[in-house]
Amino acid sequence: MVEDRMEMDEIQLLDQQTVDKIAAGEVVERPASVVKELVENAIDAKASAITVEIKDGGITLIRVTDNGRGIPHEQIPIAFLRHSTSKIRNVADLDGIRSLGFRGEALSSIAAVSRTELITKTKEELTGSNYRIEGGKEIELREIGAPEGTTFFVRQLFYNVPARKKFLKSPMTEGNYVIELVEKLSISHPHIAFRLLVNGAEKLITSGNGNLKDVIYQIYGRDITSELLEIRQETPHFFVHGFIGTPEVNRGNRSYESMFVDGRYVKSNTLLRALEYAYESFMMQHRYPFAVLNLDFEGHEVDVNVHPTKQEVRFFNNDEIQRDLSEIIRDRLLHREDIQTVTAPVPQGVEEEKIPVMEEKFVTPLVVAEPFEERHLDSMKESIRLRMEEDLEEVTPIAPEPQVVKPTPRYEQQRFFSEESIKTHRIIGQVFDTYWMVEFDNCLYIIDQHAAHEKVLFERTMKRLKDMEMTSQQISPPMVVSLSESDRALLFENADAFQKVGYEFSSFGGSEVMISAIPDNLFGIDAKDLFLNTLAGISEIGRQKDPDLILEKVASMSCKAAVKGHDHLSMPEIETLIKDLLSLENPYHCPHGRPTIIRMTQYELDKKFKRIV
Repeated sequence: MVEDRMEMDEIQLLDQQTVDKIAAGEVVERPASVVKELVENAIDAKASAITVEIKDGGITLIRVTDNGRGIPHEQIPIAFLRHSTSKIRNVADLDGIRSLGFRGEALSSIAAVSRTELITKTKEELTGSNYRIEGGKEIELREIGAPEGTTFFVRQLFYNVPARKKFLKSPMTEGNYVIELVEKLSISHPHIAFRLLVNGAEKLITSGNGNLKDVIYQIYGRDITSELLEIRQETPHFFVHGFIGTPEVNRGNRSYESMFVDGRYVKSNTLLRALEYAYESFMMQHRYPFAVLNLDFEGHEVDVNVHPTKQEVRFFNNDEIQRDLSEIIRDRLLHREDIQTVTAPVPQGVEEEKIPVMEEKFVTPLVVAEPFEERHLDSMKESIRLRMEEDLEEVTPIAPEPQVVKPTPRYEQQRFFSEESIKTHRIIGQVFDTYWMVEFDNCLYIIDQHAAHEKVLFERTMKRLKDMEMTSQQISPPMVVSLSESDRALLFENADAFQKVGYEFSSFGGSEVMISAIPDNLFGIDAKDLFLNTLAGISEIGRQKDPDLILEKVASMSCKAAVKGHDHLSMPEIETLIKDLLSLENPYHCPHGRPTIIRMTQYELDKKFKRIV
């Protein structure tokens, strides 16, 4: 019995067709994987226009057409061999690779699990080439008439690997993966005109004019585009450029976060942590910001050869990159007046005036030529530009009569958080024992006393921590807490930071830790509660051993001592609180991301009371 089994388990070399199918599984996971590889090849071929068409989610048909350099006739069969590539020559080239594709596995993997057809022509050749390969077997290579560029047809994906095909999701879901992918590719390459067709319907078209903001507009719409902040800065490690959204633009998941490294969309915990940490005090918990950021690195700073899909990267200066990016984003958020302007409710019985709403025009098919017909690109770009202008005209409210005095535009208004405001604002009073009303520069400002006090206490505690003014308070008897093994390790990894804020602790056997001193003057907060919540907060940000992060977690606990809604404050107390708030660097949000203040303009109130028609 054992001998029979030994014979069955005899080691043998697999045939090439089986090898190709196994290798294809690493690169071709679903239709979106095919689209990614083919479009990236088109980008590397210097295409200025790319069309992607899919049917049934890309399961029955994927067509990718570009106006790039094409593939020379004699090199076509070689291009479909494993590890054939024009991007690198030897291992040394990997350190400075700049192209999107370089492994030499894409075409071989795609052809192994589909019926693939290629039409291509280079500028130098008089005729084009037509090549068909099915399941890794060459069917035909012949000369045909064709325009310059390349078109791939990938039909019946996984037709010869039914076990793989049954794991695909519905055509609609697979199609959505493709749409999301093409959106990311068009964002990372605004100089390329993209066109996406899904079951014959046009889902996306970009002009390729190089303006990233135009691409964001076409994908995300007017509301988000109007809330963008540009980022453009160089550091010793990278150059970052793109846009972030104001804190008001957020979602409950990370679908609005797009990070690119050297033009390649990546999923990097390092970059996402930097982004989200920068927004931490500007946004409520479990909300995520909008960002489209590209980081350009020198070749030796980043390794993209980590995963077959190349969506994962490794940084050689991980901590510095995360710190620098977070500081850049946070600094951009700080240098703006981030007060939400709210709309007053319409009085009951008064009909709301109608304001035209922009229609989703970009899902309507446009008549455009195939991308490889270069002569039509300019007219396509002009068509998109005119339609954007029409959309903007549609949503512009009719200007009021000349005699009506409107407040100056937002960017010309006096800043509420300024020296002038401190001198001239007027406190009107309090409503609901919670909100204070302040008049300044033709606007009504409403301040949440709890959120404002939280922010003041947080900044005050942070200053004391950074100025080394925190002192320890001995406790007797010492406090003993039980920790999990991971929390205990985290505590001792960050011992220096905890000691800096006033803690003294030591092991007490097993999983227990004895705390003999705690931070002094923490507004009567429960010592054990403070300690455990601080440790939990550090666990959320990872084991970065960054004292500043720990200081912020400790300081955020000071919020527990803030006045609550319905707590009575006298006029001198609120005057002091508002003055303290106005003096802060970032007074717009409490440490948990809730707004401290909102604004209603006189113009908005006049409109709602029909003083302005």
